[in-house]
Amino acid sequence: MTKPIILNAADLPEWAHAELRTLFTVLDLPKEPAEARAFLIEHGRKIRGIALRKTKIDVAFLDALPALEIISSYSAGLDNVDIQATRARGLRIENTSHILAEDVANAAVGLALAITRDFVNADAYVRSGQWPVQGHYRLGRSISHMKVGIVGLGTIGSAIAHRLRAFGSTLAYIGPNRKAVDMPYYDDVAQLARNSDMLILTCPLSKATHHLIDANVIDALGPDGFLVNIARGPVVDERALIAALASDKLAGAALDVFEHEPDVPEALMRDRRLVLTPHIGSGTEETRRAMAEHVVDALAKHFGIEGPRTCRGESMMQSLVADC
Repeated sequence: MTKPIILNAADLPEWAHAELRTLFTVLDLPKEPAEARAFLIEHGRKIRGIALRKTKIDVAFLDALPALEIISSYSAGLDNVDIQATRARGLRIENTSHILAEDVANAAVGLALAITRDFVNADAYVRSGQWPVQGHYRLGRSISHMKVGIVGLGTIGSAIAHRLRAFGSTLAYIGPNRKAVDMPYYDDVAQLARNSDMLILTCPLSKATHHLIDANVIDALGPDGFLVNIARGPVVDERALIAALASDKLAGAALDVFEHEPDVPEALMRDRRLVLTPHIGSGTEETRRAMAEHVVDALAKHFGIEGPRTCRGESMMQSLVADC
């Protein structure tokens, strides 16, 4: 039987590429834009699936693939995909938000603790020999006594909420839709910030959420407030954040993502009130392997092919607003 033809537009582990080549006829998308356009003109009409990571999928890209049925993405976010266009074509989209949620939630809570207890600077305090000279380190803040606003209560946001309940935090959330959960719902992010000691961002990047956290929201959070971003960098207006920090309008922030990563503004790198990590929210060996497995398994299941594993039940990404 002829193998389905899929487009490889994902930087996956080599073992995952080998699995794809075993199951499918794989066409690798050239990295250079002009070459990629010529490649799609030549081969696009026979491509039925895409293994995706960061490649931009817009209307023009989809028009070149009239036989496309499924996109399987090695990511939680789909900000590189024109969701409206894929819906209009009835395409199936798989992502890995349900797989990486636990480790991203762990990272978010770790960052929240690091910034409120000042662990990074406290480590430097010990290593530099200041403890015997300067004495006791300054006091931190207790996340157990904080009001925490979660911006986006999808798979990841819900996992964060589950953890923070165990700490004793008082929780509230905002999103495009009210959820059947036992916590206050806000439809205005500035109002949520005004009533929170900390905002944790888990929402997807879209036109509606680009620079959602602007000067107005940061002002509402206030000089004793904290910001944690494990969503996407452009959700935060970095210029507004830098200006607020320069004016002592925020107590601190923990950022795993940045507006123009991997470039990080020097003003953020110099500021000791910040904890900065290089987009490692889902960066564990276990989760990254499971994500790559899901990319392969989702494609195999869609085309009725017996893959290297038993697929993990029905997709949790039939709702494209899972992380809204």
